[in-house]
Amino acid sequence: MNRRWSTTNERTSAPANRRTGALGNRGRRTAVLGAALLLTAGLAGSATAFGAADGPPSTTAPGGAAREAAALTGSAKLYRSAGDDITFSFDAHLAAKDNDDPLKATGTFEWSHYADGEGARAKARVDCLLTGGKVAVVSGVITDSDLPGAKGKRVGVTVHDIGRQDRLGYSWAATGGPAGGLPRCVSSAPFEKVKKGTGDFTVVPWLPAF
Repeated sequence: MNRRWSTTNERTSAPANRRTGALGNRGRRTAVLGAALLLTAGLAGSATAFGAADGPPSTTAPGGAAREAAALTGSAKLYRSAGDDITFSFDAHLAAKDNDDPLKATGTFEWSHYADGEGARAKARVDCLLTGGKVAVVSGVITDSDLPGAKGKRVGVTVHDIGRQDRLGYSWAATGGPAGGLPRCVSSAPFEKVKKGTGDFTVVPWLPAF
C-alpha cells in the first residue's frame, strides 16, 4: 500500500497493513435495516458500554422540533507516538423524514495523513450512515484526493463517541486502501484513539421504528 495513506504506524510496530469490498434499492435497503437490527440491539442497548444517559435518546430537538434521525459530526486528530499528523472530519446527517432509510444520508467526510514530508488527503460523499448508541458507521465514495487511484472508490469509517477520548476505525485497515466493490456501511472496529485536546466527534443515535 502506498505509505502516504497508511494509517497504521509502521515505526511503532502498530498493526501491519494487509492487502486484501451497493446495496440495491429495496433489497439493499432491507439488508441495511437487517444489519441495523443487530447494531441497535447489540450496541445501542448497552448504556454501560457506551456511557449513555439513563433512558432512551430524545426524539425532539431543542424547541420541540423533530431532531434529525442520525448524525456524525466533528473533527479530531488521531494519536501517534511517532508524531504523524492524521486528521478526520465528519459532517454526515440522516434527515428525520428519512428515518427508515440510512442510504439517504447526506454530507461529507474527509481525512489526511502526513509524516516526514509525505502524505495524502481525501474527501468522500456520504452514501450511508448507521448509528447505534454512541457508535456510528459511515461510508462514502471518494470525490477528491491526491492519492493516485483513490477517486471513485468507496471507504467506510467507524466512530465511538466516548466523550473523553473518542475512538475510530476505517475500512482500509483490512483492504490496504480504498476498495472497489466495498459495500455501503462497512468499516472496521474503532481501534484507533483520538489525540487528546485535538477535538472530538459527536454521534446522534438512530431510533428506527421497529
